Amino acid sequence: MNVRRRHLISGSAAAATTALALGTLSACTSAGAAAGGGKGTYDVVASFYPMAFLAERIGGDHVHVTSLTQPGQEPHDLEISARQTARLEESDAVLYLKGLQPSVDGAVAQSGIKTKIDAASLTTLEEHGNEVGGHAAAHDTHPGEENGGKDPHVWLDPVRYAQVAQGVGKAFEKGDPAHAADYRKNTAALVKELDALNTRYETGLRNTRSKVFITTHAAFGYLAERYGLTEEAIKGLDPESEPSAARVRDLERMTKADGVTTVFYETLVSDRTARTVAGDAGLRTDVLDPIEGITAKSRGTDYLQVMDSNLQALRKALGAK
Repeated sequence: MNVRRRHLISGSAAAATTALALGTLSACTSAGAAAGGGKGTYDVVASFYPMAFLAERIGGDHVHVTSLTQPGQEPHDLEISARQTARLEESDAVLYLKGLQPSVDGAVAQSGIKTKIDAASLTTLEEHGNEVGGHAAAHDTHPGEENGGKDPHVWLDPVRYAQVAQGVGKAFEKGDPAHAADYRKNTAALVKELDALNTRYETGLRNTRSKVFITTHAAFGYLAERYGLTEEAIKGLDPESEPSAARVRDLERMTKADGVTTVFYETLVSDRTARTVAGDAGLRTDVLDPIEGITAKSRGTDYLQVMDSNLQALRKALGAK
């Protein structure tokens, strides 16, 4: 089951309904770069920030990257405009994550782009719901709650993200063989950085007073599983879903039993629910960023920096020793 929003339309329908409100693409390589890149560059359209980050780091100077999702825009909400659909058709490659943005999935499926790189096919996806990892399986799910689905948030696990990076590198090598050696070199360097990030997480979260953390929506399931934690989400995989009263009561009881100190919220959606739950349970709030986009509110200027900020937030909330 793919993550779905309340108001989803196919790529072709999105293009038709938004033709009068043409959006512009954000250039991820430089603010002044024209769409289509310079002469001789491999032109890549990325669906949202984690994909753009990979394309930029692996492609280097040989690749011009544009993102379909504007900085600060919640990527699940994206509905592709007619201009973006046309831009997609003109690109050499598209890098996206199937199941996260249905309007992108539809547009890519209907496009004639030669190189279509689906990040979800480059690693493994698991079924996740409100509770992931640790003792989550021992808890009952209340009627009306989201039971789970294929979780697309693989970039929050450095190991899976490195697997995706390796697949992207190979796709770039095949699509632009003239620069294959540089793509291999850049991919290896990025994977090394992601391996180091994984080591920092393993070390930093090995000895903690608690292993349970609460988030607004279930974006951190892969991270929880990787590092022996339990994610308890107020909402499910869909950030727009609403928690039941029973779910909120369970969370309040859980905070006492598991020594939870903090309710995490994210930067691109409202923190209202997190603050309500935290206030009722007498807990703190803090940011745990799913890194779906980088803005002025982000605790870092790129994926690696924000992941390190997330690690420090988790260490504080879990009582790292």
